[in-house]
Amino acid sequence: MSGTGAKRGRPPTFDRAKALAAATRLFWEHGYEATSIGELTKAMGMRPGSLYAAFGDKQGLFKEVVQAYGRSPVGAFMGAALEDEPTAREAFRRILRDAAAIYPDPSHPAGCLTISAATNVTVQDAEVAAFLRDLRNANLAAFETRLRTAQRDGELPATADPRALAAYFAAVIQGMSQRARDGATAAELTETAELALAAWPGAHG
Repeated sequence: MSGTGAKRGRPPTFDRAKALAAATRLFWEHGYEATSIGELTKAMGMRPGSLYAAFGDKQGLFKEVVQAYGRSPVGAFMGAALEDEPTAREAFRRILRDAAAIYPDPSHPAGCLTISAATNVTVQDAEVAAFLRDLRNANLAAFETRLRTAQRDGELPATADPRALAAYFAAVIQGMSQRARDGATAAELTETAELALAAWPGAHG
């Protein structure tokens, strides 16, 4: 017996990466709450049943989208700078300047997915908001760890407050994301980045 019967009813070959890319753009543009299953299935080229089979539910799909985003160059630039740069100041300089270039880039939706995608979730979807909040807080903790290391190494003076400095840079970056969504240009955001860098303890330009 041929294998044609076994294939009856199967959907076309499923390209998970392509489907995730389509879902990422929708979630990034409209946010978690405002993105419907109907919009997702249309953009991803899938039936609802296939989406649920592949990702569990909308929340499962969103979490996989965010995880893939976090591994992409657009989503991983902060961690890359913290790891690659020899000094904390150079790491934060790179983070802020990269944010100024990446957030308004017209090749993708403006801003940062993990900052903006769950700003208006309902109580029923509070787990999504908590998921993104935990990711943002993990970035904040990574900032503070890098700054405490810099202080131990003598790069930051003993009078500096790594926790406050980490919170400040996190707040600036979140604000830059929102400004990008509001139409700020890379030039404006670069000016913001340079002003923020002036807050570095002992900064001289």
